[in-house]
Amino acid sequence: MTAEKGPFDQHFDSLETLAETISEVLRCPVTIEDANHRLVAYSAHDRQTDEARTATIIGRRVPEKVVQSLWRQGVIPQLMKTDEPVRIASITDIGLGDRVAVAIRKDEEVLGYIWALEVEKPIDDNGIQQLKKAAQTAKQKLLHIQTRKRKQEEGYQEFFWQLLTGHLTTEAAVRDKAAQIHLTLPPAFYVAVFEFPESIDDHRLQQIRYLMSVTQRISVVCHAVDHHHFILLASPSESTSWKDHAGSFINHFGKQMHDRFRVSAMASACGSLYEDYGKVETSYREALTLLRLKKLFPNQTKIHHYEDLGFYRFLPPIFEYKQSHRMVNRHLQRLKEYDRDHHTNLLDTLETFLMHDSNAKEAAAALHIHTNTMNYRLSRIAEIGEIDLKSMDQKVALYIDLKTNKLMSS
Repeated sequence: MTAEKGPFDQHFDSLETLAETISEVLRCPVTIEDANHRLVAYSAHDRQTDEARTATIIGRRVPEKVVQSLWRQGVIPQLMKTDEPVRIASITDIGLGDRVAVAIRKDEEVLGYIWALEVEKPIDDNGIQQLKKAAQTAKQKLLHIQTRKRKQEEGYQEFFWQLLTGHLTTEAAVRDKAAQIHLTLPPAFYVAVFEFPESIDDHRLQQIRYLMSVTQRISVVCHAVDHHHFILLASPSESTSWKDHAGSFINHFGKQMHDRFRVSAMASACGSLYEDYGKVETSYREALTLLRLKKLFPNQTKIHHYEDLGFYRFLPPIFEYKQSHRMVNRHLQRLKEYDRDHHTNLLDTLETFLMHDSNAKEAAAALHIHTNTMNYRLSRIAEIGEIDLKSMDQKVALYIDLKTNKLMSS
């Protein structure tokens, strides 16, 4: 005797048809999302719906405030861990009514979600089982969408690497290549780099892409991965200062990576804003330079943007010039040798003094020594190093050499 087929034991031409069938079986509105909460299908409109579903359909993605709340409530982490449907009680402050949701997955990877809104009565046990079967049926459709999207992303990443490495340098060549891969380029851009404590594997990349998608705080044109660097080409918001916009996103992204995925000690940097796409490599190099300097001078470079580096941006080219010409500051060399032979710290004292705009009292406080001790050290520095501490020109040269010397050990 042949077993009776269920409503989901058949082929569906589209996810839209599947969504309608789920809605008919469960007698409630249904939405289907991808893993990043972008809407891929939904059942016909129903007057008995809620604000969150309406906003999702209009915006073609789940609103950020809804995603954030579902994370705080532990709903999304729970969905990520189980094949079983999860009941979600209403959350009135975000316009979310009672729901049952189930993850669509292939092995351990979440491909998407089905959300069923309970409008008249709770979904019974039979409905729960039907929802599980519907998730299995949706799997192949979402795998197809995922494969197609990844092929598109591979094309975007190849294009991005051509920009990052300077292989596309003219505006005409860039625009022509973008048109070939059907990529729309915004009028202006900047490159941002996030440095992770470990190399970015597929699992970590999936987490990053997820946050990039659901945050809705930034427009990402392309992205790429280079070992422990996540690199993105972003466009600024038209409504706010691009620096404020980028800084807000960087802070939010870092906090979310820590709170949701326990990633800490992550550094970040932005290159300058440009309109000429031949300058993508320049913006990228600027971001890398800022990352390097933030490691060497953490207290002086608590910034997000290369443009805010001040004179620190000139240190790498000055260092390269000094290296190529084998330049040595004899004044600092004398102090270094004296410190080594007499176990003193005159070199550090001098740097602290210069960092505090030649204010002996402030420098003494920073070093936790008495002002008289500071003045004594300064006299020894002047004598041993043959330094005129009243000469601005000499102090500027000393300060730059002290800073560039740190690049030598990096």
